[in-house]
Amino acid sequence: MNEYSEDDKKLLLKLAHEAIDYGLKNHRIMPVDINEYPQNLREQGASFVTLQINKRLRGCIGSLQAHLPLVQDIAHNAYAAAFSDPRFSPLTDVERPNIEIHISILNKPESMQFSSEEDLIHQLRPGIDGLILSDKGHRGTFLPAVWESLPDPRLFLEHLKLKAGLPHNYWSNTLTVQRYTVESIP
Repeated sequence: MNEYSEDDKKLLLKLAHEAIDYGLKNHRIMPVDINEYPQNLREQGASFVTLQINKRLRGCIGSLQAHLPLVQDIAHNAYAAAFSDPRFSPLTDVERPNIEIHISILNKPESMQFSSEEDLIHQLRPGIDGLILSDKGHRGTFLPAVWESLPDPRLFLEHLKLKAGLPHNYWSNTLTVQRYTVESIP
């Protein structure tokens, strides 16, 4: 995973703010000229952009796999978190001054090997791991930041199953789990 300098992080946070402001004014995704950014920010990257108002979730959209230059991925996800998260109405001009933006840059997910639910729970690293859970057409992810509200590994996994549309006590031999870590801004 790339290590990003403080200047890189400030630039990416500024980009996310600009993408939201552009969306409020123009009602579309801001075009990003990747050549205006340092080389390491032009490389393909996967990110999540989380919006909060008064520490409460206001939108969160992201990419699990790198498929765009990082700066474009962040601009797209900032716009989508503000205006396209199906859990919320589009962001308004009135809300905009109160928005806090958090960016998570994901490393490449790695498949986990486990023999049982207990084995999986035992391998989880609270506060470090983001997880992608998949089975039979169901899929969900939790960023590492979710550990702050669900610090118990068993509850973390149960809530992730619910997010994926599965019962909290679901288990199957075909269930797959990948873990990833993130670099957080700020």
